[in-house]
Amino acid sequence: MLFPSLIARLPYPSATVQRAVGVASVVAMGGIGVTGSVVRVTGSGLGCPTWPQCVPGSLVPVDHPGIHAVNQWIEFSNRMLTGAVIVIAALAVITAWRILLDHPNRRRLVRLAWTMPGGVVLQAVIGGMTVLAKLEWWTVAIHFLASTPLVWLAVLLLKAFNEGDEPARPLVPSSGRKILVLLTVLMWAVLVAGTTVTGAGPHGGDASTHRLDAPIENLAQAHGGLLVVYLLVLAVFGLQLLRVGAPKGVWQRYAWVWAVALAQGVLGIVQYALGVPEAMVSFHVLGSALVIVVTATLWTGTRDRGPAVSLLPAERELAAAG
Repeated sequence: MLFPSLIARLPYPSATVQRAVGVASVVAMGGIGVTGSVVRVTGSGLGCPTWPQCVPGSLVPVDHPGIHAVNQWIEFSNRMLTGAVIVIAALAVITAWRILLDHPNRRRLVRLAWTMPGGVVLQAVIGGMTVLAKLEWWTVAIHFLASTPLVWLAVLLLKAFNEGDEPARPLVPSSGRKILVLLTVLMWAVLVAGTTVTGAGPHGGDASTHRLDAPIENLAQAHGGLLVVYLLVLAVFGLQLLRVGAPKGVWQRYAWVWAVALAQGVLGIVQYALGVPEAMVSFHVLGSALVIVVTATLWTGTRDRGPAVSLLPAERELAAAG
């Protein structure tokens, strides 16, 4: 086949390249939500009121009655960033595929890589539906929430570049893994609750968009309450780690989860107390992405799939083993 033969001609990706592609994937998948929040808080969500065109008859911003040029360019720039994210996603697939040609057992790595472009395309379609729905709050919530599994999967991809493909060997007891599953479920519950607060809040992306008709105080309390439960479960998980004498690497990841989650909680409290200023909204969305990253990193750090098997081409790896 033509495409695999072209991939085979590429130089084998070094360990540095593999790590760079993995890190870029995490940054891209997390960053796409942050740039979307900038569109929302600046009221630019309908700066390009149609999709895939910006305005009827033009793919790029042009003078249009009732739409400010700045709002057009903010929304259009966010759409163009999707192109950059697709490029990074494509690089992830090409890198994983090139590795597979030397290491045929690395199919899990390729499957993880393919979730990147697949997820980005899905995100673009949902984004278009959100625009066509005139930024109804629940469509904006779905658009944001659809990006969160991509951040998680990007962390798994980064880890996969630097580990083997052996069956996962837990580094914590089964009870600890169950607590970690609960922690992950609670993380997404906090994110979902956060979208309802956003839906009832002042930043809808456009002045005329419908908002969630519910008391924002109650929604914010539910959002904060779920974060408290998340932290309590995190504390219980820490007791499990203490009981079994978890490795140093697991403790380091655990400490990062505490640091990021507490910082995100403080940021949310300050944001609410100050009346939800625009800049803090985007920082809070960034914090959400970081919570996903550190939780996923803790998840991957509590099991071992053996040593990395594809940091070198197959021939050099055999020579090194000999």
